[in-house]
Amino acid sequence: MIESILVGAVRGGTSMLFASVGETVTERSGVLNLGVEGSMLAGALAAYAVGIETGQPLLGVVAGLLAGWLLSMVHAFMVLRRNANQVATGLAVTFLGLGATSLFGQGYVSQGVVPLTAWPIPGLSELPFFGNLLFDHDPLTYLSFGLGPAAWWFLYRTGLGLRIRAAGERPQVLATMGTSPERVRWIAISIGGGLAGVGGAQLATAFARTWSEDMVAGRGFIAVALVIFAGWNPRLSMAGAYLFSGAVAFQLELQARGSNISIFLLDAIPYLVVLAVLAALSRRRRYAAPEALDAVFDLETRFT
Repeated sequence: MIESILVGAVRGGTSMLFASVGETVTERSGVLNLGVEGSMLAGALAAYAVGIETGQPLLGVVAGLLAGWLLSMVHAFMVLRRNANQVATGLAVTFLGLGATSLFGQGYVSQGVVPLTAWPIPGLSELPFFGNLLFDHDPLTYLSFGLGPAAWWFLYRTGLGLRIRAAGERPQVLATMGTSPERVRWIAISIGGGLAGVGGAQLATAFARTWSEDMVAGRGFIAVALVIFAGWNPRLSMAGAYLFSGAVAFQLELQARGSNISIFLLDAIPYLVVLAVLAALSRRRRYAAPEALDAVFDLETRFT
C-alpha cells in the first residue's frame, strides 16, 4: 500500500510540480497569476490533440508549452499593459481557458491518445520498491525531479534570476539600473505559463492519458496554493506537489480497498490536507512573500 501511494504521489504530482515551480518564478517577479488552471487546460488539450494528429507525443508537449505560454500572455498584457486587477484577470483567464478548451476539445473527448510512455531505466527499474518509485516514468517526470533545484539555481545564481527577484522586491531600484521591471515580469510570466502548459501536457498524455472537459480539476489553483506552502522556494514546491498527490493516491487506495468511509469525505481528503498545512504555515510563510505581492496578500490593513 505504501509503495502504491508513493508511486501515485510522484506520477500524479508531476503536473502540479511544473505548474507550481512556474508560478513561483512568476510571483517572484511580483505578479500573481491565478490563470494557471487555464494554462494547464490549454496545455493539456494542445498536447493531446497534437499528439493524436501527428503521432508524436513529444511534439504534443511542445504544443502544450506554447499553449500555456500563449494564455499566460493574455494575463501579462492585461496586468502589465492595462494595469488590470491581478486576481480578477487571473480568474478571467482561467475561465477563458476552460471555455476555449471545452469548445475546441469536443472532438477529442475519449479519443485514443498517443501516450507519452514510460522510459524504464535498465536495471534500476527492476529494483524492489525504488524501481517503480524513481526509475520507471515518462520523460517529463524524470525532468521534474530536477526542476525545483534548477529553478532555485536560476533564481539565485543567474543574472536574469536576480532581476526577476528584484522586480518582485525593489522594482524602483531595478529601474534605476536601466532594466525595465515590466520587461522582466513579461519574461517571468512567460516562464510560468510555459511550465503550466507542460504540466497540463504531462497530465493529459502521460498520467491520465485522456482528454475531458475541465480535466485539470483544480490542480492549477492547488499549484498556486503550493507556492505559498513552499514559501516561494521552488525546491519546496516538490514536497507540496507530492504531498497533495500522495493524499489523492491515499484516498483512492482506501476506496479500492472498500473502506466504509463516505466517498465524499475521501474525495475531500487532499484538499483538507492542503488547507491544514496552509493554516499551520501561513503566518510564517507570509513573510517570505515578495514585497510587490503585498497588495494581494497583505489584508491586515483592511481588518485591523
